Amino acid sequence: MAELFQWSDEFSVGVDEIDDQHVELVDLLNQLHAAVREHRGSAAVRGTLDELVDYTRTHFAAEEHMMRDSGYPDYAEHRVHHEALIDQVRALQQKLDSGEASITFELLHFLRVWLMRHIGESDKRFGAWYLEHGSQPEWVPEMRHAMTAHRRWWQFWR
Repeated sequence: MAELFQWSDEFSVGVDEIDDQHVELVDLLNQLHAAVREHRGSAAVRGTLDELVDYTRTHFAAEEHMMRDSGYPDYAEHRVHHEALIDQVRALQQKLDSGEASITFELLHFLRVWLMRHIGESDKRFGAWYLEHGSQPEWVPEMRHAMTAHRRWWQFWR
């Protein structure tokens, strides 16, 4: 069956570190979709959601760090978008824990659309800014090494 979100170069923001993280976010979203579609059970679905949420938080932290370092003028607004999504997902996790909600295809569609719009609009604007005004942070080589070593690279931030 088709993936929920097919990555393509049209989503590239032009900054390798961010694009690599976006590819991983898309992969995790597709894993969540597969877990729901294949009825793997609430524990497996919740585990995949938790991994997606952890990765998303770390991606946002890395991206925001790059924004601050480069003096990105729309940093505050971009951060508000990040925080709003994290707040929505936290609320969902609490509803899942209390049995008030379940992960549905509607939720997956929401996450897909949010990610596509966010990358296609906000992140592309930052990517263009960063390519003109930014420079590679000193921690990028270590992050790249962690990714290459197939470790859970986002644990690098902890």
